[in-house]
Parts: sequence; C-alpha cells; structure tokens
Amino acid sequence: MDSPAPQPRLRDQFEAVIRLHHYSIRTERTYWYWIRYFIRFHRMRHPREMGTLEVNAFLSWLATHRQVAAATQNLALNALVFLYAKVLLQPLDEIGEVVRVKRPARLPPVLTHAEATEISACWVSRIACWPP
Repeated sequence: MDSPAPQPRLRDQFEAVIRLHHYSIRTERTYWYWIRYFIRFHRMRHPREMGTLEVNAFLSWLATHRQVAAATQNLALNALVFLYAKVLLQPLDEIGEVVRVKRPARLPPVLTHAEATEISACWVSRIACWPP
C-alpha cells in the first residue's frame, strides 16, 4: 500500500504561498523572521496547534517585555495573519485585547513670540538672519 506523502515543511509551504502572491523578497524574509520568533516563543510548537490566544500572548509580550515600536508590533501581527490566513488556511478569529504599543505623542514645533517676530523681521528686511 502507498503511504500518504509527507506534508512539506512549514518553511517550504510559506515560501510557495508568499511567492505565489508576489510579495517582495524583503517582505518574505521579514515575515519568516517573525514566524520563527513566534514559534520559538511558544517553545517550538507548530502554529497549527496554536491560535488566537498564543498570537495575543506573543504580541502582548513584544509590547511589554521587548518594548518594540508600534510599527514592529504591527509587522509581527501582519506576518502571523498571513501565515494563518494564506499558508495554514486557518484565519485567526478576533485577536482580542492585545497590549498595544503606545505611539509617542508628537508635539509640533512651536515658535516663541520673540522667534516669530524675529523671523518676520528678517523676511521683511530680506536679510538672512535666521537662525540667530
């Protein structure tokens, strides 16, 4: 009797699917990095054995312990969503309350009254006097 063919390795499956979708090689490498990190974080468990709870725990850990930037956390999330939706064909349910990285508040540069007056005076007299 013929035994069923062994299933390809996860990496081979991932590469085939991501190339089928025409992602760039840099995106492929970055996604694979985060997928491997996720697997190692959960002590080498196969992603098929895990689900939204493990994804939530990993993303929350990135925010609290690794203190990654918001864009980095979003990139890791995108890699895992791609893995589950496109490669494993098991789309993730609602991920739930992930500890999100807080983006730093950006204060717009504001000039003091004296600086604004000085700039206006320079423009009126057409003299290049800024910065003082």
